[in-house]
Amino acid sequence: MHCQFGLIVTGKGEEEFLPKFFRSLADRKKGANCSFVVLGRIGQLSPRTSQKPKNQQRISGEKQAITSKAQDMGLMAKGYLMDKRTQQNRFVLLIDDVERDRRPQLASIFNLYRTALDTILSPQDHSRAGVHFFANMLEAYYFANSQAVNTALGAAVIPEDHRGDVEEIPHPKNALEKLHPAFRERKDGGKIVAELDLDHILRDPETCAFLRSLFGWCVEKLLASSDFCAPALASRYQLALGKRAEITKNQVRPA
Repeated sequence: MHCQFGLIVTGKGEEEFLPKFFRSLADRKKGANCSFVVLGRIGQLSPRTSQKPKNQQRISGEKQAITSKAQDMGLMAKGYLMDKRTQQNRFVLLIDDVERDRRPQLASIFNLYRTALDTILSPQDHSRAGVHFFANMLEAYYFANSQAVNTALGAAVIPEDHRGDVEEIPHPKNALEKLHPAFRERKDGGKIVAELDLDHILRDPETCAFLRSLFGWCVEKLLASSDFCAPALASRYQLALGKRAEITKNQVRPA
């Protein structure tokens, strides 16, 4: 069975090139029979702006109230999951950045997204939609794969892979721009993402907990649903022993 993942993103760059980021999972020699497509882009939800009464709406008699922006996100997910032609092998991923200044609010931010999905989706579909984060943003992972960056940009921009956890770099985009002032997020980001080696980025079990939670969720769905998965898929990305983000890891469960 071919599995399809619909991506809901919050950034313009991710909207343009994020499916390339998951290409290692869609490689049938090493991954599974699957594909990734961007469903749309929404603005970030935040506790400061997402609980204003004037924006709140109740959905189909549900007790929980969610904002119009959250409603749009949930309906986008519902429409994709309810396509009767391929209903049971479709999944939705909401992916947001967890910038450094938003980390203290992470639990509330996660709950906003999770509540929006669970309010609109039927209970049996809750496990088919996941909420995950890039920390602090997608550009952090560039620093774990310097060769990919240098190849894409045609210059020795990052001398070596970052020593330590790239998810703790305060502002990866600014750091990259300091090293390479000509860097443009959307123009150059697509080139870099096409070169990234996720097995390399996730090789250290002590780093990249948010990213490993994201890929672990995808792998769990693929192993449970796809009619073709490469034998090594379950042992990739240090999933067995590697760290996963506390806030998102419990979403990893059989579809």
